[in-house]
Amino acid sequence: MSEFSIAGRVIGRNASPFVIAEMSGNHNHSLERALEIVDRAAGCGAHAIKLQTYTADTMTIDVQQDEFVISDKQSLWHGENLYELYQKACTPLEWHEPIFKRAREKGIVAFSSAFDATAVDFLESINAPAYKIASFEMTDVELVAKVAATGKPVIISTGMANLAEIDETVRVARQNGCRDLVLLRCTSSYPADPAEANLASIPVLRDAFGCQVGISDHTMGLAVPIASVALGATVIEKHFTLARSDGGVDSDFSLEPDELRALVQESELAWKALGTPRFGAGDKEKTSLSHRRSLYIVKDIPAGGELTEDNLRSIRPGLGLAVKYRQKLIGRTVRNDVKRGTPLSWDLL
Repeated sequence: MSEFSIAGRVIGRNASPFVIAEMSGNHNHSLERALEIVDRAAGCGAHAIKLQTYTADTMTIDVQQDEFVISDKQSLWHGENLYELYQKACTPLEWHEPIFKRAREKGIVAFSSAFDATAVDFLESINAPAYKIASFEMTDVELVAKVAATGKPVIISTGMANLAEIDETVRVARQNGCRDLVLLRCTSSYPADPAEANLASIPVLRDAFGCQVGISDHTMGLAVPIASVALGATVIEKHFTLARSDGGVDSDFSLEPDELRALVQESELAWKALGTPRFGAGDKEKTSLSHRRSLYIVKDIPAGGELTEDNLRSIRPGLGLAVKYRQKLIGRTVRNDVKRGTPLSWDLL
């Protein structure tokens, strides 16, 4: 599982999690707002801002009936026509370059999800540094092959996919030139229930496919992405908006600036806490060794006097003999007078 970089930012276990702020349709069709989202994401410490590159016509066709209308009553978009929804949510192609430019100025990575071949061609024309493939597109092997052939890092969400489908997608990506790959555990419901996150899948993905792993998270709050770090996530993606109250197609399950800042900070702390398998006192614990329990004389004992249950106790601090010797020392005698509060040592006997 090799590490790699996207526009100079390392992706791997030797770096803090790569936090992606997903803009999606939260620009609410205002370029000014989109640029402010970039500014705020950078100010919150996010490492990347991600767009979605499609048009309503590259996603679907304009049909006003049956399966072209969202019928799921649990969906945030229940009753919406797919074509009209994608018209509202898409990021105009002419906005991509100014958004990428603003991101570079702010020192964060900008890239995008490509939803079809024309999107890949367009993103190549503006030199996108990496690609995302959304969970609904991951079984589109032609798209996967085209993205992989760019030779750039590829991040793939695996929502809804079974292991066989993930395996096929990874094989297609590898066979078409993808070297730098991230698989994201994802629950493709909006918002998602934390009970459905199944984060235990993350190390399975890592071990099965030998690539970097992470999470594309649609739950509310930060618990799920922070927990993912403990299971090996090196990439975290969350939707981001200036304020949920502003509305927008994805606002209900998007982070606000204070939450994104907390995610960056807390995920880095979680990563630092992982450390390496080790036991024994760490550098900052060594002074604490003196505060362990040890054997002390707790009553004055005259020369020749015996150690007893009454005058030899296990107490703090830890400058005396180890407690494990206590029962073997009861009945032994001291060679000189010993005062109360003296740590027991072999030369006293």
